Amino acid sequence: MRRWRRAGRGVRRAARWACLSGAPTGGCGAEPPAGWPTPDRAGVRCTPSWRKEGEAILAVFEDWAEVDRSHRKLAHRGSYLGRFWCSASTVRRVLLLGDKHFRPRPQPGKSAKSPFPDWAGLRPNSIWIYDSTHFTRCGMTVLIIEDLISRKWLTHLVSVEETHTQVQNAFTAALEAEGLLEAALERAGTGRVDPDSDDGVNPILLAVSDNGSQMISRDTRTFMTLVAIAQHFGRPSTPTDQAWIESLNGTIKAEWPHLLAITDPAILRAELDTIQTQYNSVRLHQGIGYVTPNDEHEGRGEAIRQARRDGMTKARQQRLARHRAERENQPIQGPHDVG
Repeated sequence: MRRWRRAGRGVRRAARWACLSGAPTGGCGAEPPAGWPTPDRAGVRCTPSWRKEGEAILAVFEDWAEVDRSHRKLAHRGSYLGRFWCSASTVRRVLLLGDKHFRPRPQPGKSAKSPFPDWAGLRPNSIWIYDSTHFTRCGMTVLIIEDLISRKWLTHLVSVEETHTQVQNAFTAALEAEGLLEAALERAGTGRVDPDSDDGVNPILLAVSDNGSQMISRDTRTFMTLVAIAQHFGRPSTPTDQAWIESLNGTIKAEWPHLLAITDPAILRAELDTIQTQYNSVRLHQGIGYVTPNDEHEGRGEAIRQARRDGMTKARQQRLARHRAERENQPIQGPHDVG
């Protein structure tokens, strides 16, 4: 048994072989019975049938390694071709002993995220982001436009289709609601709107989206040009480039799960209108410092955050003064003595 262990066999396997063959399990000179497969220098059983099977595995590897690229697939490939029948672990062991390795697949290079243009400032109504989300029970698609800076839910459009028509109607409604439609048409009418030039006449805002067919279509591009809106697309298959709108879509379904059970499109539209008001004017948004999107969009956000910081500082000073005044082994100090 020790000879079999030196040949690369485990203790349990060597003991099982010895037990099945009736060979003694102790002593350095223990030999397997006549006709029992003996290990060769590579640690592989060397019966003619097993050697033939190993050669078949290596031959299939040479022919199919670039296609299968896995010892599991190669094991099924052998039986598929009628060349050999064995487990995936056996194929892996034979390839390891034969010093055969699968070549890893070439990985695509990492793409770099395109930055926003310099003219798109970090202020409300400068960068809008939009995307579509699905409500399968209702059979509807909802296109939502969000202000990326203030996180305000600007508008939404419930439709059964996802085409350039929905994008045009949603942006027209958002521009009109924000009072930007006339300015956009006037700026586009100058004929000098060029996102790549610094001539003082830039697009009125930047529209960020993924690479959906309705976003990259020629009709959408023409419409965006007519209303002086520049487009910015994220990297393919990289939803994190549109994390803001993806987060909004997930929040709507997570915090208002009854929307997923609605089957009537009219009810879905009414519920989304109500939820949009709550989201913009009641719900505190973590991403903008726990103020409402309306507060941030209308310029009250920084004042609210500063008022909280001032209140926290004042409350801390008052607590320190009160605790020091309650200590009996210290002279009473006034608030003016607190540093």
